[in-house]
Amino acid sequence: MLNPNLNDIQLEKAEYERYSRHLILPEVGLDGQKRLKAASVLCIGTGGLGSPLLLYLAAAGIGRIGIVDFDVVDFSNLQRQVIHGTSWVGKPKIESAKASILEINPYCQVDLYETRLTSENALELFEPYDIIVDGTDNFPTRYLVNDACVLLGKPNVYGSIFRFEGQATVFNYEGGPNYRDLYPEPPPPGLVPSCAEGGVLGILPGIIGVIQATETVKIILGQGTTLSGRLLLYDALNMSFRELKLRPNPVRPVIEKLVDYEEFCGIPQAKAAEAKEQAGMQEMSVQELKQLLDSNADDYVLLDVRNPHEYEIAKIPGAVLIPLPDIENGDGVAKVKELLNGHKLVAHCKMGGRSAKALGILKEKAGIEGINVTGGITAWSREVDPSVPEY
Repeated sequence: MLNPNLNDIQLEKAEYERYSRHLILPEVGLDGQKRLKAASVLCIGTGGLGSPLLLYLAAAGIGRIGIVDFDVVDFSNLQRQVIHGTSWVGKPKIESAKASILEINPYCQVDLYETRLTSENALELFEPYDIIVDGTDNFPTRYLVNDACVLLGKPNVYGSIFRFEGQATVFNYEGGPNYRDLYPEPPPPGLVPSCAEGGVLGILPGIIGVIQATETVKIILGQGTTLSGRLLLYDALNMSFRELKLRPNPVRPVIEKLVDYEEFCGIPQAKAAEAKEQAGMQEMSVQELKQLLDSNADDYVLLDVRNPHEYEIAKIPGAVLIPLPDIENGDGVAKVKELLNGHKLVAHCKMGGRSAKALGILKEKAGIEGINVTGGITAWSREVDPSVPEY
């Protein structure tokens, strides 16, 4: 419906005032505002990217907005996911998003899909919408969104963020490149940390999400030059933008159907390898760690492998910090051997993953066996000592 019959679209009297600043723009005008009202956009995710782009699409007058998300609002979301508020913590994100959208613009139709996007439902969910906007944060879903858009011939407005950097482009539009031209193959699982592991500047997704909203509106209006064929890179710390050219790869594999994208990205294989590696690893719960600490035993060393700035936020009493990167590069292995001096080793991190990896390296490089604390300091905060900040 990117070329609707504008005679069938009418604005109500109150909408003329609402959209007055659009109507006086020659590039928008009455016909353009009718195009926005006739358009339908599906947003995948209501997180850091989905929050600003949904708010601005609603304010711009998009007539039909669909939202796919199955998560609930968490306190840790509120630093960047501005469509949600404190009163919505613990409640579905899509309901929070709908309430905010309708508060901004009651003329929007908001469709909610409280479900995980999968190969089984993606084509059915995408089919009724003109444009798909990707606000996801993981590689399997990005490949799924891309391939579904290619199969259905729909534009894919893409954005991603990490720490202080973001990127945006438009895929699968007017013969332009798609996501597989940028990333022909996914990176190995675990190579790229998530925002939960690596952090993200709260303002960053606001910039990238607004760029995605801008590209969406331009496509609907048929105005300007889109980011199709250009990858826009943003560095918030240095306040700089640069572009990379993207071109379709003439020898890329033809997308014929949707596949198992977890399998495609190697996640089941990585989990199986991790489980095999940890099969012989000893573990203890945070309650067992508490008993060990309370016993005043002096025959163990409690190792914290998080990063120094995490250690400043919260720590378990008596833990010695040797970050995982130091263990990975070998410097920390010698420090651990010196610390142990015949004592038992107990290791923790934020949630248990990095400490398990550290113990695996220590066993491989130095023959050091250790015990991993299940759930890490997050479980300690939730189950043992609520005064320890959870981050």
